[in-house]
Amino acid sequence: MDLTARALLLDMDGTLVDSGAVVMRVWGRWAAAHGLSPERVEEVVHGRQGHESMAILLPGRPTAENVADNARMLAEETADLDGIVPIPGAPAFLAALAGVPHALVTSADVALSTGRMGAAGLALPEVRITAEDVSASKPDPEGFLKGAAELGFAPEDCVVFEDSAAGVAAGLAAGMRVVGVGAATAAYGATVTVDTLEQVAVLPRPDGSVTLRIG
Repeated sequence: MDLTARALLLDMDGTLVDSGAVVMRVWGRWAAAHGLSPERVEEVVHGRQGHESMAILLPGRPTAENVADNARMLAEETADLDGIVPIPGAPAFLAALAGVPHALVTSADVALSTGRMGAAGLALPEVRITAEDVSASKPDPEGFLKGAAELGFAPEDCVVFEDSAAGVAAGLAAGMRVVGVGAATAAYGATVTVDTLEQVAVLPRPDGSVTLRIG
């Protein structure tokens, strides 16, 4: 399958960077402290900002407590880079985007995204939309719409790469096509899915757009 795009919007965790071990170390401790199972926490946390995950997991808890807790946990996650590796195919995929308009759109903040991309040996895109830039996290489309605007393209000209249910929903809500990274994304409604980024070829076109060859 081929998709044509003028700009790409890339999630980080689970899409470019495998941070699963760190996420579950930090959130596993939080889950135990609040009497929640790790499995329940894992169902919710991927793709969202931490304080919004907490609001789902602990309904009725004061927002101020969630925000404070999230700040502490972000610091823990930023300091813990053990086991951070690139998703298979991510280094070559990013290298193929040289000259192609693209942006990182992540629910992580600047410090965490910088640390994890560096630990995975991946170059940071010049344009980044992080937690500091949005008022609502995925599945709200705000981040992807801001990324498209920063790059100067309409939503319909953009293709999103995502791995989480919240992220896929955000991309679709933004009016964009979504390449789901990981087999589970088929159930989330992604436009097309790949097992890894090794299945994506980036082919520049004479008019400045790119063909994404999937398969």
